[in-house]
Amino acid sequence: MTDHLRWGILGAAKFAREHMGPAIHAARGGTLSAIATSSPDKAAPFAEIAPGIAVFDSYESLLESPDIDAVYIPLPNALHVEWSEKAAQAGKHVLCEKPVAMDVAGVDRLIAARERSGKLIAEAWMIAHHPQYAKARALLDEGAIGPLVRIDSTHSFFNDDLANIRNRPDAGGGALGDIGVYAFGSVRLLTGQEPQVILAAEIEMQNGVDVSAHVMARFAGFLYTGRVSMRAAPWQEMVIHGETGVIRMPVPYNAQVFGEARVELHRSGGPVETWRFPRENHYVLQVEAFNRAVRDGADWPVPLEQSRGTRALLDAILAAAG
Repeated sequence: MTDHLRWGILGAAKFAREHMGPAIHAARGGTLSAIATSSPDKAAPFAEIAPGIAVFDSYESLLESPDIDAVYIPLPNALHVEWSEKAAQAGKHVLCEKPVAMDVAGVDRLIAARERSGKLIAEAWMIAHHPQYAKARALLDEGAIGPLVRIDSTHSFFNDDLANIRNRPDAGGGALGDIGVYAFGSVRLLTGQEPQVILAAEIEMQNGVDVSAHVMARFAGFLYTGRVSMRAAPWQEMVIHGETGVIRMPVPYNAQVFGEARVELHRSGGPVETWRFPRENHYVLQVEAFNRAVRDGADWPVPLEQSRGTRALLDAILAAAG
């Protein structure tokens, strides 16, 4: 292994081209070295990002290369477990797009693959690396808003293109897997708590995929309500309501895309305190954390066990909705 982690990408997905490819190239401690795609046209934009990038005409040939240390997997959701397992078996570290698996059993397969291979397998859950979450957790820990009463989260966008993988059941589409990981998983990230019971869940299905979900759950000491939708105007927000104040995060999931990340502290009788994060790129921060974990043995902050807890919550929501 070189001083830098040598990265390959399985597939030339739009998200890899627009976000994760540039992030891997920009992140300290790593190099964007290869792309696997059978289409030279799809490989061309990656060559603009990283001149000299190696182009493999199949996923298998990239995984066989001794010149690649880690792979990023942006394939359709239904393929995540299969190709993460194959990559680890080939001796590569794996950063796989969310949802890392379609159910808890899939996450368990990846935990087993991680233990067998000794390689880092992780879900690409970039929000956990954004400093706004560290700030919000610090405010909670210091009691800035008193005991928790309620947390509410919303994440939505509009996409009714039935050819899009988010709307295709064969590709593992659906709102819960695509953005439920954010809206519902972020509550676990902020509080470190697990839901005690799902009080209510309503899921709207269209053409074989869940396009929206409304959830109410009881956590220890506070009530949670959340919504995700692929059939609503783009919106996102987290509100953490305590007895003596409120923490609001107006851009909790797509910083720099939906808007500027901020943490607002509202306390009775006082001015609103605001912490702004105008430049932080959570994709780059995610890759740098991965590079440190592999190269330097640094702690990876969101292991598969964290992903398993969020997947278990999503599975519970599906079960509660019937």
